[in-house]
Amino acid sequence: MSLGHPARPLGIDTCDGGIYAVDSQYVRPGLMASHLLIRSGEAAFVDVGSNDSVDHLMRALDALGVGVASVRFLFLTHVHLDHAGGAGRLVRELPNVQVLVHPRGLRHMIDPAKLEAGTREVYGEERFAALFGQIIPVPENRIRSVADGEVIRLGGSELEIWHTEGHARHHFCLWDRSTHSVFAGDNFGIAYRELETGRGRFIFPTTTPTQFDPEPARMSIDRIMGSRPRRIFIAHYSALETSLGELAQTLQTELAAYVSIGQKFADRPDRRHAIHEALRAHTRERLAEHGVTDPEVALNDLLAFDLALNAAGVDHWMANTSR
Repeated sequence: MSLGHPARPLGIDTCDGGIYAVDSQYVRPGLMASHLLIRSGEAAFVDVGSNDSVDHLMRALDALGVGVASVRFLFLTHVHLDHAGGAGRLVRELPNVQVLVHPRGLRHMIDPAKLEAGTREVYGEERFAALFGQIIPVPENRIRSVADGEVIRLGGSELEIWHTEGHARHHFCLWDRSTHSVFAGDNFGIAYRELETGRGRFIFPTTTPTQFDPEPARMSIDRIMGSRPRRIFIAHYSALETSLGELAQTLQTELAAYVSIGQKFADRPDRRHAIHEALRAHTRERLAEHGVTDPEVALNDLLAFDLALNAAGVDHWMANTSR
């Protein structure tokens, strides 16, 4: 199995309906996609990545012939810093952009101190500095919250906001009515392209701390699928276009498996470590069944940090439910 991502000019994937996936180059190519929508001379980004991602997004605008004044919105599906860390810097580059965020995330973008502190606790000081640098606040006059069911108009098309919990309480999805597509952020799992085989995309949940909650996560998947989407765009990584029902069922099955693993080790003093090892073993078996040539390479080179975060999220959820 090759873990190298196929080369793409400037890391831009073109979809129909005026949708482009721009590789944010967060950590490595193919890990985090920012989606760019272009509609009748107006444009919007869905998620941004980190501060270092901003240059890649600006080069994508230039390559696609989109003027900076045409970008009207930055939709932040949630305020985890791999999605929103570069928002403040991007706003400085785009004179007319307005940041749209879940009401629970608004204050964290205006004053990111608490968000920074929580992220440092999860990632550690050294890794935080390397990944995110200094988080630039978004000016209050350049950001607002959006309500569940609110419709945003972009160049004649309509984009509907859905508040969706499970991954985080400050998460929303975006329903693109014109293309019947959902921009799901992290609420429809992770499916790195490097793990795609003849059996299709390999998908698994993202259960990072500190707000993972399995029941709302299941409900969010149901809400996404209830729209009968043609495509689902996820941050990690981009378009899911076939077998959406099977992928949704796999995610539901995996959420149940993660809960079962957490409950199995509920009373262990080393619970987080035990959960982590169980998730690795469970994922290794799934990778082999999916036809991935070398599951151990995939676990170590692609999935190590995801599984560590997922174990921490399940452990944190267990700690809260046992109170």
